[in-house]
Amino acid sequence: MLWTSDKTLDILLYALVSYSLGCLVSCLGLLGFWTAFCGAWLLSAGTCLYRASLEITPAKRAVIVTGCDSGFGHAIALQLDKIGFQVFAGCLMADAGGQGAKDLREKGSERLHVVQLDITSNDQIAKAVEYVRNTLKEDEVVWGLVNNAGIAIKGAAEWVPIETFRKVAEVNLFGLIATTKAFLPLVRRAKGRIVNVTSVSGCMGVRICSPYISSKYAVEGFSDCLRLEMKQFGVNVCVVEPGSHVVATQILTKEMLDRQADECWKGMDEETRSAYGEELFRKAYEALKDHGETDIQPVVDAATEALINKYPRARYCSANWPYRVMLFVSRHLPEWVFDALYN
Repeated sequence: MLWTSDKTLDILLYALVSYSLGCLVSCLGLLGFWTAFCGAWLLSAGTCLYRASLEITPAKRAVIVTGCDSGFGHAIALQLDKIGFQVFAGCLMADAGGQGAKDLREKGSERLHVVQLDITSNDQIAKAVEYVRNTLKEDEVVWGLVNNAGIAIKGAAEWVPIETFRKVAEVNLFGLIATTKAFLPLVRRAKGRIVNVTSVSGCMGVRICSPYISSKYAVEGFSDCLRLEMKQFGVNVCVVEPGSHVVATQILTKEMLDRQADECWKGMDEETRSAYGEELFRKAYEALKDHGETDIQPVVDAATEALINKYPRARYCSANWPYRVMLFVSRHLPEWVFDALYN
């Protein structure tokens, strides 16, 4: 059983509920506080951990992972291969000799297949589906699809051209939907899993991130709808919500940020430039550099857990505790509190 931070929160929640129950039972004179509290907590936490320990076997099960050139997808593909899944690792640069694809071929076992896959290309998606069908044996099934591929473009709504919004959505949203629709019949037959990697940014707004966050909000909504639609077929749809890992995954390097800033500044009209000023504009992009978490293992473990647990969660939040607190404030407190603390 992999230990994720969601389990820690579960244990703390059951402790709080058990404490309340202990107080109530004690006040009614039915049992002593400590007897009621300890009994309730052990029973609830034990049940929770027992359910979390129930896992499926990876044997004769295949998983497709998108965006495996680097970052989350690369690490997820290798971990799934290590625990026994047959893995189809979709790489954007597989046919172009990309380093990520080369590394996967070298590090992976014979169960790991590197597949050329640009999720914005219907032709490449169709070829990937056909390759998976032809590769699997009759007694093997497509158990899961991990939609990880994505791009990150930063900028305020007034700075970024509408074409850029469309570009981000084409990958992060429409590419994900197209890939899901293509592989869903295979996953449905196996009563398997769809795992969508979104972000905590898909649950709360942050300055200077409009294109990226808009697309992740949309994926959260799509995932919720798909989860309800797939229940009748026994297919689980799970969302993995990482924090900010732009440095660790190299999805957005310093050079890329500088290039994005230059393109935005050149594309703005004089009125918008004058309203913001170049100094404020540049500082906003500088603040994004060297920002975020460096350890991607919690994200990899969350995606793995979503695939192997017999009773998976609808959501796995793999962000660190500061991001979790930020997310709690955003979801449960008035907006002015969130704005005052994080703006």
